[in-house]
Amino acid sequence: MSPITGANAGRINGRKTTQIFCASTLYGVATLAAALDSGCFPAAGRRLLLVCNNATNPETAPSVDEMPGFEPLRDRFDEVLSWNDAISPFHPSAWSPRPDDVPLFERYLRLLWDLGDDRVEIVLESIQVNPAQAIAGIFTGAPVEVYADGLMSYGPTRNKIDPLIGTRVRRLLHLDLVPGLVPILLTEFEVPARTVPASAFLKVLGQVAEAVPALPALPDDSALLLGQYLSALDILSAKEEEDLHVRMMRGAVARGHRSVVFKPHPSAPARYSRVLEAEAEKLGVELTVLDTPVLAEVLFEKARPALVVGCFSTGLFTASAFYELPVARVGTEPLLDRLTPYQNSNRVPVVLADALLPDLEEKDTSVAADTLNGLVTAVGFVMQPQLLPELRPAAENYLRTHLDARTQRYFKRKRLTALGLPGGIPERLSFLPQNSTARRVVRRAKALRKAIKR
Repeated sequence: MSPITGANAGRINGRKTTQIFCASTLYGVATLAAALDSGCFPAAGRRLLLVCNNATNPETAPSVDEMPGFEPLRDRFDEVLSWNDAISPFHPSAWSPRPDDVPLFERYLRLLWDLGDDRVEIVLESIQVNPAQAIAGIFTGAPVEVYADGLMSYGPTRNKIDPLIGTRVRRLLHLDLVPGLVPILLTEFEVPARTVPASAFLKVLGQVAEAVPALPALPDDSALLLGQYLSALDILSAKEEEDLHVRMMRGAVARGHRSVVFKPHPSAPARYSRVLEAEAEKLGVELTVLDTPVLAEVLFEKARPALVVGCFSTGLFTASAFYELPVARVGTEPLLDRLTPYQNSNRVPVVLADALLPDLEEKDTSVAADTLNGLVTAVGFVMQPQLLPELRPAAENYLRTHLDARTQRYFKRKRLTALGLPGGIPERLSFLPQNSTARRVVRRAKALRKAIKR
């Protein structure tokens, strides 16, 4: 399949257009392939896939184009390039050019990638951080489109983006993982969101599954446990994550499953599997540890597990929304309290898992679907009130009408108090956050306390 439609394809004012698609995960490349197959992008003279390996140690981790299942996606692009090679020896997550060096690096990349004077368009993921920030900053005049690799697009932009980048973003492409929920990401720049058709995504995943080498035979009626390696994100300790996996197994066994498949995160240490092996022997269940680094969706396609269990993995939502598989989550409630700062970009994915998916241990019920938009809007505002001040009335309304014992877990009382929102300090004292005299007294009290400590 050639992505070029003719000699004049993608020419504007006589200049050839080159589209650069940036990806760090196979899930992201599959999303891009589905978007291309669905006609989400205009014709171009050339399409390049720029692969970014953001692993802590990229030298020891396979790049996206080396992953099982990548080959059928390659033909959507004219060439596959490596960002790591282009900026070696720097790490993609840490490097960006100094402002004075931007013109030099643009000339360097145009020469390296044979761009000439082409008109460049960039398609990025995770625009809030490097390498997306660096790439957008180098090609200063290039239009930008953003695609969502997972659930984070439903939450607010992680931090303030330079308007010289944010105002160039034309669209946000995302999978409809939570039907009816509209992403908040980049709404401060009034960026419209467009869904990538699920049918196209499923077709692409089918191609990926066919290209994956033979997997170990997985037992019928098995429960699939999805590992996320949360300790690497400093969300849990290694011991706490091991305990979480054990809870997943015990919960699946309590539901009657005698066969369990564990798909560890590709970067997770081997001891996670050994802990589960010991627990499986104790419980008398059959455990299969899948060491092949494949997408969870490949297992949904090939093995059709009877139950998919995880914490807040995107895989839980693809399993439920696209494959209609039973899913369950575990361990989300304590994470809501552990995530720091409150504006941690994992917060909305955890909220969505906790609010929508059934609890494996059946401790509580899900949040009413018709209040979900209000909940995510309120959480988004409390996370980023300065970026999204227009969401304040909606957040106040939700908190005033829906804050109860079940939904209180999604908000920290201290933060609600600081923002003068319902659910913070008692209502009879609600005038205090807006009262200048009260704020002055508090500041003096804090200063006095510091002086005493000295």
